Amino acid sequence: MKNKQLIFLIAEEKAGRLDAYLARILPDFSRSHLQKLIKQGAVLLDNLPARASQGLDGGEQIRISLPPREEISLSPQDIPLDILYEDEDILVINKARGMVVHPAAGHYQGTLVNAILHHCPNLSGINGVARPGIVHRLDKDTSGILVVAKNDAAHLELSRSWQKHDIERIYQGLLIGQIKENAGTIDAPVGRHPQQRKKMAVRPEHGRPAITHYQVLERFSDHSLTQLRLETGRTHQIRVHMSYLGHPVLGDPLYGGQRGKLKPEGQVLHAKVLGFKHPKNKQDLRFETPLPPYFTELLQNLRNQKV
Repeated sequence: MKNKQLIFLIAEEKAGRLDAYLARILPDFSRSHLQKLIKQGAVLLDNLPARASQGLDGGEQIRISLPPREEISLSPQDIPLDILYEDEDILVINKARGMVVHPAAGHYQGTLVNAILHHCPNLSGINGVARPGIVHRLDKDTSGILVVAKNDAAHLELSRSWQKHDIERIYQGLLIGQIKENAGTIDAPVGRHPQQRKKMAVRPEHGRPAITHYQVLERFSDHSLTQLRLETGRTHQIRVHMSYLGHPVLGDPLYGGQRGKLKPEGQVLHAKVLGFKHPKNKQDLRFETPLPPYFTELLQNLRNQKV
C-alpha cells in the first residue's frame, strides 16, 4: 500500500517554524512525531527536503508522505445519532451527554466513532485508526454540537479554520456560585497540569494562549447560568477557566464542581452553537441546539426554588 500524500499551500504570511506550523494545522499529530517525519524526509517544502526549524514566509507548498493507514479494527455499532446536517464532506452531530467521542483505554465500544462508522464507513484518516474523521472533541459529559470530516481535504480545511480561530463556538454552562460581573473575558494560558497529568491548568509561563468570553444569563441563589464563547479551543478550556475564576462548572469532577447540594453526573455544560465555513464551498454554516433534558430539568428545579 502506498504512502498517503497530503499537499497544501501555506496561507499565512511569516508562519514561523515548519514544525510549529504543522503542529498548529494538524493538532492531533504531536510535534515530536512531525519532527520525526521531517527528519525521515517525509516532508517536502516546495519539493525539497525540509528542516524542522525552517522558517515559512507564506505561499510555500508542503507535501507530507504519511505511512499506509492501518485497517480500522473498530467495530461499527448501530447507535442512534442526532444528525443536524450531512453532505459528502462533513457530518454535524448533536452529541449526547455521557458518550465518549473516540476509543481510548476503558472505552473501546459505545463511542461516537463506533456509531459514526456504522452510519458512514469512509471517513478522514488524518487522525489515525482510533479517531477517524474527528476534527475536534467534546468531553464525555459535555453534550452538544460536533463536526466530523468525511475526507482528508475537508479535515485539513476545517483544521485550518480551527487554528485561525475562524469558528463560532458558544456553550452554556451552569456554574457554582454568583459571578460578580454580568460579563467578562478570561485571558489566561492553559497547559498540562505540572503534577496531575489528566488535568489542565492555567499556566502563564508554560501554557498556550486561551481566551474565554462569558455572560451571565440567569442567576440563582448559589448558581449562575452562563453563556461561554470560545475564542481559542484548548483542552478543558472552559472547565479550567471557570474554575480559575472561582466558579467551576457544576458537577465537574476534575475542577472543583462537585461541591454543594446538587450532584449531577458530570459537568453541566452544553455546546449550543457551532458556526464555520463549509470546507469545500465556503458557505457559512451555523447550527444551534436547545439545552438537553438533563440541563433544563436542573434549571427548572432551581427556578422552582426561587418561587
